[in-house]
Amino acid sequence: MNDVRCDGVRAMQMRGGTSKGLYFLAEDLPADPAERDDLLLRVMGSPDPRQIDGVGGAHPLTSKAAVVSPSAVPGVAVDYLFLQVMVDQPIVTDKQNCGNILSGIGPFAVERGLVPAGGDQTRVRIRMVNTDAIVTATFPTPGGRPRYDGHTAIDGVPGTAAAIVLDFEDSGAGASVFPTGNVTDVFGGTTVTCVDNGMPVVVVAAASFGKSGQESIAELEADGELNARVQELRLEAGKAMGLGDVSNTTVPKISLVAPPAHGGTISTRTFIPVRVHESIGVLGAVSVGTAVLVPGAVGHDLAAGDGGPRLSVEHPSGALEVEVELDTAAVPPAVRRSGVIRTARKLFDGTVFPR
Repeated sequence: MNDVRCDGVRAMQMRGGTSKGLYFLAEDLPADPAERDDLLLRVMGSPDPRQIDGVGGAHPLTSKAAVVSPSAVPGVAVDYLFLQVMVDQPIVTDKQNCGNILSGIGPFAVERGLVPAGGDQTRVRIRMVNTDAIVTATFPTPGGRPRYDGHTAIDGVPGTAAAIVLDFEDSGAGASVFPTGNVTDVFGGTTVTCVDNGMPVVVVAAASFGKSGQESIAELEADGELNARVQELRLEAGKAMGLGDVSNTTVPKISLVAPPAHGGTISTRTFIPVRVHESIGVLGAVSVGTAVLVPGAVGHDLAAGDGGPRLSVEHPSGALEVEVELDTAAVPPAVRRSGVIRTARKLFDGTVFPR
């Protein structure tokens, strides 16, 4: 590759779901992970709360990167590595997936010529490298090019765009989506459900923290005592979930759940892990939806509806529709399939110059 100090690096910025990030071909980045991460920090402008000397958006949801390459797995078109670039810390982590950024991977693969368009619609099988899970993305490609405009609205994004259907073939969580082996656990006197159907999440009733679950993001982030308790819970749950010391990682997420307030299935407020999500991550919503379908799990008694498979997960910006089908004969229950509809849009394609 070229000397990026002088020539920059080829990148495409896309909105994927309710997130925004830079999409790269793996061949355009350094092969060494340490060199790659250093480059991404300088491209985004981290560490700096405003990311003023880079293209990051000064928020975890807009400081993300996708690295895409042809896949060596039979029947899979591309590999997708997600990297979260911290805003105010010099850290790049691959410890989680991102289902929102995933929304743009299929169109990006067609844009870069990794996958040929398949007529009016194209299906792309994608391996999420972070967890070795497989997802199929289906999206419109009239005239052989991705179409981004359409009539699908998702809460947290203004306007409408073309629908991108994501069908998850494997949760990536191993034999069970309950990594502690239990449907519920108790940490520091608080009952929780630890679940991982693509995203490690600790589900806890908002009432356990003395909250209604309908608080604004600003109210939750301003509550120092709540934040301290959430982070203590996260550290203890992380160890129990087999994630080790999570003090410098972005997982697990902590999702406070409450009865729905707007006709959905369950209401959520999600720490990611310190800031509160403007909405909820795609895979985070899938994991929460998985938990509340299981009798005895935290949130099951708070949820409305007939038990799936389609669930409406409410969040501060609206709601996210997910589908989860469980094998209830398994102990603990196992996931048969998960799915979600998202949108994405190409914002720019060109060269980005690192600091």
